[in-house]
Amino acid sequence: MKQIVEIVPARPGWYARWRIGPDLTRCYPVTLWALLESSDGSGREVVGVDCVGQWPGADDDEAGDFVRYLFQTPDSGAPEDVEPPVMGESRESGPRLQATPAA
Repeated sequence: MKQIVEIVPARPGWYARWRIGPDLTRCYPVTLWALLESSDGSGREVVGVDCVGQWPGADDDEAGDFVRYLFQTPDSGAPEDVEPPVMGESRESGPRLQATPAA
């Protein structure tokens, strides 16, 4: 099991790219970065949580297989395969990041 050590907002321009078909990808803006730590203290990793609440390693990423994070300066525009967030849209089911109190 992993626990959240720290959460920070993502700067504009970060995207998570997901493969949703053999030749089809979709990008969602990353809204926050979470530093996760293994419960046994053996390792840490940073994951980006996108605007629909998905992150690599979640049990049921609805967007498909995680491909990579990418950054594009806000003045260069969004990636071609970006899916703009829909107001009020969120995951219907599956794991959610939950803060755990520090020991």
